[in-house]
Amino acid sequence: MTRINLTVDGATVADDVEPRMLLVQYLREKLGKTGTVIGCDTSNCGACTVHLDGTSVKSCNVLAVQADGSEVTTIEGLAQDGRLHPVQEAFRECHGLQCGFCTPGMIMQSVDLLKDNPDPSEEEIRLGLEGNLCRCTGYHNIVKSVQHAASQGAAGGSAVTQAAGGAQ
Repeated sequence: MTRINLTVDGATVADDVEPRMLLVQYLREKLGKTGTVIGCDTSNCGACTVHLDGTSVKSCNVLAVQADGSEVTTIEGLAQDGRLHPVQEAFRECHGLQCGFCTPGMIMQSVDLLKDNPDPSEEEIRLGLEGNLCRCTGYHNIVKSVQHAASQGAAGGSAVTQAAGGAQ
């Protein structure tokens, strides 16, 4: 067992974990962050995307011990005080989901995309979401959702980030 210390959705946590435990398993099984979805276990689908120190990563491709000392934001950490993050709200308003399986990863990747490019073109959105797969939507409303979020100024970051003074 290896001791890890990290911040998840603004809360400091410390646990003993098996060195081979994936971050996605740690988040779901130890912390109950089930919004982080296990999709493929091969880092192909992006359903498990979270932010690690402010950058989106596929948590099925990161060991929990690699996150030691880091800040992790999950889909549950985006909404604050009962208010959806602007990207979450845009996905709701623009019907950017069908079954919802890929949605957490799509939203987390979209937040990161908008942080780096607050006014992306349709092509830039499609390229930015390239590593996240959706089996239901055809992506039209997902792209529309990201465009809507950008038009609403969603690039400001998550409420967790804003509460921390903007550092990510």
